[in-house]
Amino acid sequence: MFAKIEHGPLMDRVYRHQRHFYDVTRKYYLLGRDPMIAGLNPPERGSILEIGCGTGRNLILAGEAYPKTSLYGIDISNEMLATAHKKIEIAGLGKRAKLAYADAADFNPQALFARRHFDRIFISYAVSMIPQWQLVMHEAVSHLAPHGSLHIVDFGDLADLPSVSRKALYKWLDWYHVTPRNDLFDIAESIALKNNATVQKQRLYRGFAWITTIRRNGM
Repeated sequence: MFAKIEHGPLMDRVYRHQRHFYDVTRKYYLLGRDPMIAGLNPPERGSILEIGCGTGRNLILAGEAYPKTSLYGIDISNEMLATAHKKIEIAGLGKRAKLAYADAADFNPQALFARRHFDRIFISYAVSMIPQWQLVMHEAVSHLAPHGSLHIVDFGDLADLPSVSRKALYKWLDWYHVTPRNDLFDIAESIALKNNATVQKQRLYRGFAWITTIRRNGM
């Protein structure tokens, strides 16, 4: 068993039971995940890493959409990783996908997967749960190959929703240790500026979901 990381025990407690029905319930409100996956467009035999791979749902969809890519996933919850391993095997992607327990704020892909860089890295509804989310974004960009890109989908600022709905949703998210990062776009711009990269931003569903892409230029 891997050594526990500080944030790991909390995530294990949150998902110990939820992982068994997580995908069934989350499809109704984790909006924007599929458009984000559709926008990955990796090289034909490229590499895709998911940070916070959870149950493996998104990694499986990415593997099916891009059948010649190599797949990688890290998560800080052993409970979620156990489910991801099973689902990936059932999906027939076991030979293409490698998973590891790691802290997204400080991980060594060379040690974990015997590679330094990835063509695409994506984070789906995880930055709103990670205390060191800005550091995670910096870390992810540092592991991009030339012309590689980081894709993030998460809760937006909910600005265009009715105030009653917005307040109720914020309260409900707080129960699950989720905090929408209303400065996500600003942080993405700042990171891009420091890394010779460009940024794309999308607001979906009246601000309910945001997608941002940081694309690294050639080096």
